[in-house]
Amino acid sequence: MSLTLTMDFRYTTLMETVWSALTDSSKLAEWITENDFKPVLGHRFQFRHQPYEEWDGIVDGEVLIVEANSRLSYSWGTGDERQTVTWTLQNLMDGQVNLHLEQTGFSDAEGLEGAKYGWEEWFGKFDNVLD
Repeated sequence: MSLTLTMDFRYTTLMETVWSALTDSSKLAEWITENDFKPVLGHRFQFRHQPYEEWDGIVDGEVLIVEANSRLSYSWGTGDERQTVTWTLQNLMDGQVNLHLEQTGFSDAEGLEGAKYGWEEWFGKFDNVLD
């Protein structure tokens, strides 16, 4: 069984600004963690978190889809656990941008809830990158 997390965020800004916050390595470092991400199809990257206990803090990923200012997808994971993260950007009629997150591949509800908590924490810093 594979579980899916979906979340939506709305911003009053340009799609290009949101896209940059999702794809620029230095901006990702401000709201997620240090990384060597590049929005290039097939690029292998790492998110480098603070290690703790038995985890080295490394999340390995690979870019799967890049459609500028529209859609970005990558796989990521540690050990045997892998998920796919897909971002979809949409201009809304009210001048806002809807940022839709879909993360698939969770093997249990605990992992899904942990991811939801993590995204909520990270998105608490996302607005700062848009300014």
